[in-house]
Amino acid sequence: MQKRHIQHLYFRAGFGIDPDLLHNMASMDKPQVIERLFSASKYYKPINLDLSGYEALVTTTRKEIKENPELYRNLIKRSRIKLKELNSVWLERLCTTDAVFNEKMTLFWANIFVCKDNHIYHVLKYNNTLRKHALGNFRVFVKAIAREASMSKYLNNRQNVKRKPNENFARELMELFTLGEDNYSETDIKEAARAFTGWSFKPNGDFLLRKQQHDYGKKTIFDETGNFDGDQVIDIILKQKQCAKYICSKIYRYFINPKIDEVRLVEITDVFYKDYDIKNVMLYIFSSDWFYDNENIGVKIKSPIELIVGIQKVVPFHFKKPQRSIYIQKIMGQVLLNPPNVAGWKQDRNWIDGNTLMFRLKLASVVLNDAVIDIDVKGEFEDDFENYYKAVKNRNHFLKTERSWANFNKNYNNLSFKVLKSLLIITSIDRDTDAFLELLSKKNPKEYLIQLMSIPEYQLC
Repeated sequence: MQKRHIQHLYFRAGFGIDPDLLHNMASMDKPQVIERLFSASKYYKPINLDLSGYEALVTTTRKEIKENPELYRNLIKRSRIKLKELNSVWLERLCTTDAVFNEKMTLFWANIFVCKDNHIYHVLKYNNTLRKHALGNFRVFVKAIAREASMSKYLNNRQNVKRKPNENFARELMELFTLGEDNYSETDIKEAARAFTGWSFKPNGDFLLRKQQHDYGKKTIFDETGNFDGDQVIDIILKQKQCAKYICSKIYRYFINPKIDEVRLVEITDVFYKDYDIKNVMLYIFSSDWFYDNENIGVKIKSPIELIVGIQKVVPFHFKKPQRSIYIQKIMGQVLLNPPNVAGWKQDRNWIDGNTLMFRLKLASVVLNDAVIDIDVKGEFEDDFENYYKAVKNRNHFLKTERSWANFNKNYNNLSFKVLKSLLIITSIDRDTDAFLELLSKKNPKEYLIQLMSIPEYQLC
């Protein structure tokens, strides 16, 4: 298999590939390379956090919360701090895992089944549900998501009861999670909402059906009539081929090309619709010759997380003050666990504007070479640091990091500058930029690396 095609595969299924692994795979054929990628992600590994001291979050009853709301607010405030730890642990997992494809799929699904919550137990459970089903069966996946406590709270399904159905979850289930806008009727939503009445959860996040709040009457959804519950509604939705097409369009833009080829979309939709097996459709895509066409290589703008992880995989680094990692994510517009709304993050060109581009181009210098950067960004995920922001507004600051150049020295330092460039930049380089890089050929490898990561072409994968 061509080295460039292996790189392309690992940029899309992961966050790049180190030179030793690329060298070892160069003698393999395509099925062998793909088998190795999938084999490493055969089993998912959940993220675990030490939640000692947070037990009251899952033992406090709703009655106790009503009687002492201030106590529970304090618990949630502490929980928000723990969420920052989960953010860091997830980011580190993306940088270090061998099961990189499963983690990349987890990141992808986090922007499909969008959810936000401040309850660390429920968020961790939800995040691991994404991870568990990332390469599994989509039907089982959707049903699991519908039972998640965080999702129930986020889309008000706990308030969905027989006498007064709440349509939020049913609407987003169809519009954003499975079918896309205008592919259902208002009647379908109202009837589906009735099927999800009574769906709730226990304090520990386990699913709970409140039978007295569930509507057991007949419903008509997509011209099917019956005493449907939520699971049966999901089955009916998945009968619509539009569901397979909608999910495949998301997969296409994320893993193949931001611009959809309708012929190829029909092709992968047919594959997915047969059994809704996520692994099978991804295997089909990565095995197809057209996936490796030049028109699909180096045309996708890296998300902020892809950009951060890509740098860290070459030169591992850690912020001396961990919250700085969240600042960086916030400045670039993608904070793990903190989507902007139920529609999630917009992709590709939406990552770039005049401010974010300049910061992205400077990111490698900031984290690897102690360059200065303006810090003036606010958001609810960092509300604990409000006083900090007031103190530093409009000042230049260093974002101190600890770098492990040993990884770079081991894997990259002995490579020629030409090979280093080919490893990190997969798209064509502008002639003037290439001439500029040529002038740097007398500099040391570390400086050359930082310059490579600072050119516009490094923003693409």
